[in-house]
Amino acid sequence: MADRRLVFRYDQEGDILYIDQCPPYAEQESEEIGDEIVARLNPDSGAVENLEILFFSKRLTANEKIELPIEMDLRLAS
Repeated sequence: MADRRLVFRYDQEGDILYIDQCPPYAEQESEEIGDEIVARLNPDSGAVENLEILFFSKRLTANEKIELPIEMDLRLAS
């Protein structure tokens, strides 16, 4: 089974938080899933592989709650 750990990257210039389950690739579909959050989807399964949260620092400094419209099943990586 492939490593499915989440990697968080922050682009200060673009003010975007990236949450990656795998490195982004050109074939992924992109879809805005609400409130300036972009999901990058597997082209075959439609599964969410990456998220981009736009204006991330502005949301934090405004004490804005960030709610992701996705379901997760978190477990410790072994």
